[in-house]
Amino acid sequence: MPRNFKWLWVYEIGIAADNSRTLNVDSTAMTLPMSDPTAWATAMNNLGMAPLGIAGQPILPDFDPALGMMTGIPPITPMMPGLGIVPPPIPPDMPVVKEIIHCKSCTLFPPNPNLPPPATRERPPGCKTVFVGGLPENGTEQIIVEVFEQCGEIIAIRKSKKNFCHIRFAEEYMVDKALYLSGYRIRLGSSTDKKDTGRLHVDFAQARDDLYEWECKQRMLAREERHRRRMEEERLRPPSPPPVVHYSDHECSIVAEKLKDDSKFSEAVQTLLTWIERGEVNRRSANNFYSMIQSANSHVRRLVNEKAAHEKDMEEAKEKFKQALSGILIQFEQIVAVYHSASKQKAWDHFTKAQRKNISVWCKQAEEIRNIHNDELMGIRREEEMEMSDDEIEETTETKETEESVSQAEALKEENDSLRWQLDAYRNEVELLKQEQGKAHREDDPNKEQQLKLLQQALQGMQQHLLKVQEEYKRKEAELEKIKDDKLQVEKMLENLKEKESCASRLCASSQDSDYPLEKTLNSCPIKSEREALLVGIISTFLHVHPFGASIEYICSYLHRLDNKICTSDVECLMSRLQHTFKQEMTGVGASLEKRWKFCGFEGLKLT
Repeated sequence: MPRNFKWLWVYEIGIAADNSRTLNVDSTAMTLPMSDPTAWATAMNNLGMAPLGIAGQPILPDFDPALGMMTGIPPITPMMPGLGIVPPPIPPDMPVVKEIIHCKSCTLFPPNPNLPPPATRERPPGCKTVFVGGLPENGTEQIIVEVFEQCGEIIAIRKSKKNFCHIRFAEEYMVDKALYLSGYRIRLGSSTDKKDTGRLHVDFAQARDDLYEWECKQRMLAREERHRRRMEEERLRPPSPPPVVHYSDHECSIVAEKLKDDSKFSEAVQTLLTWIERGEVNRRSANNFYSMIQSANSHVRRLVNEKAAHEKDMEEAKEKFKQALSGILIQFEQIVAVYHSASKQKAWDHFTKAQRKNISVWCKQAEEIRNIHNDELMGIRREEEMEMSDDEIEETTETKETEESVSQAEALKEENDSLRWQLDAYRNEVELLKQEQGKAHREDDPNKEQQLKLLQQALQGMQQHLLKVQEEYKRKEAELEKIKDDKLQVEKMLENLKEKESCASRLCASSQDSDYPLEKTLNSCPIKSEREALLVGIISTFLHVHPFGASIEYICSYLHRLDNKICTSDVECLMSRLQHTFKQEMTGVGASLEKRWKFCGFEGLKLT
């Protein structure tokens, strides 16, 4: 164990007001001898910290931190690396005051605190090995162990003859403790010989064993994470459906019995579906499957009846809801009538100011709620009327051709809309009359009843008139369709007459031209048939993409791909007749002299 071993960590923190704060670190009590406890206390007193021993106990109990020389530095328990006390991480911007370290065979002197910290390489993953350079020439492996065993358990040392070595520790955090010694000057004993001194340089080293252990650890963590995720997925995965049994006569009879039971029908029909998809149906089991399918079909009527029953229940629930809503609305009307009666002067004067204010607020709230319920009830009735009107009325969007039919249809439509609006207005008036009945405190007024009867009679008359207008509207639409069909027939007849007239004019023109001689007709029209016109178009296109011309054999070979019956002489005769479209030129010299046809239609167009 080192003798008189003291390391002091000083953290410069810019909080001048808090000098009494201490850093508590769990550590075991140490019984290391101190050569001069008074000097230790004096040094800590000069730093403005409470003097503490190696184990953290106060040396001077009456110490006043306000009298220290360096304020702003909180007292801290000294950390002793290598002795079971792990120092906290040191911020890079905080200076560290290092002191002399006395070992059994050597002494370590701290570097100049004004020099920059020694440079280190990037830390390899899982690094447990350090490089130590600058060892004395006379340094032995025992001295290296004596210096660095304070940092932690040493597994292996590989020493070189060139004053450096590699040290592998048991844990990664021990490397950080060893890096603390970088920059220290080492001296063996009390000798001043150059071979007995050196300047330590400690840095991270990259070792295959460290990397392998780190990779194994990472793989183990990855396996644990995958296992954890798999367990979580299995926990959250929904349970699998029960397996479907294989087909047999016994299982078939069981499924047939389940198909007859309404409560077990879903399970049985799923089994039947799986058997059919598996291909269990054959000649031997076809009758059994048919009977099971027939049993499944028997449930169709039951399901339809259940649906009808549910629809009936829904209609009844709607009706009950509407009745309940009407009852609630009547009660709201009564409550509002009470508020209005209380607001009359014969009762209003007897209330206090606070009571009048409360009654007014309650009246407004009741009216708002009543209006909301009234709108909801009117919306339900309006939806029912819309459903009924959709079944009876079909809107048409076709355009009207004739002016009379269009005017009649628009007039009927406007009349229909006006009648519908009047009908809605009458209904609203009826609803308002019903609402006003609840406001009255006395019995039913005969005048209002008479007005209500008159309004109902007028409403019935309007409905009958609306039905008549709708029937007339449909009849007018049918007449309009008939007129459209007649118009289409007349247009077709006009087109036929126009075609006949154009044919007659062509015949007359041809009869006038027949007076001229046949030779002149032939000369004026060199193209005699539609086939020749097609040939002229194809040849023109072909020669247009061959600006230097082409021989008659090349042209005919191209035309033979389209029709094998085309003759070369006919093609040449046709091209010779069209002098303003095609021209023949001689190209080549000597033996390569040949005739080529060229397209000159654009030039001939200017000449003609």
